[in-house]
Amino acid sequence: MDEEYKKEQFETLKIKSSVAKKFRRFSRAMSKSQSISLLLMLEFFEDNGISPTESMGPKMQTLENLIKKRISGVIAILKDIEKGQTKPTVAMMQSLFQEAEPKKQTLILEKKNTEEKQPKYQERNQQDL
Repeated sequence: MDEEYKKEQFETLKIKSSVAKKFRRFSRAMSKSQSISLLLMLEFFEDNGISPTESMGPKMQTLENLIKKRISGVIAILKDIEKGQTKPTVAMMQSLFQEAEPKKQTLILEKKNTEEKQPKYQERNQQDL
């Protein structure tokens, strides 16, 4: 027996024999005394504000919908973080740590200037000779 209720007296309840057998099986399955099993059931109903005659269907569905909405909100927040923070940061880090250096491209103006100067210089040298 439970220590807290050791000094209390037993009371009798009139319960049908089939219900009593089922309750005893339930109590053994929980490995609790019959008094504690009944007390736990009563506290469960009181704490959760439900009645044994009520159907739990609508309450469970509303709870499920609430959880789905919150999960959707969390997913939206994570996607926003990914778009706004993670992807740009990864792109910057990749650009910083790329091993290949970009090829140096000469300016188009520089090429024209060097090509034009060479023939003129060669023409002058030939005239001087």
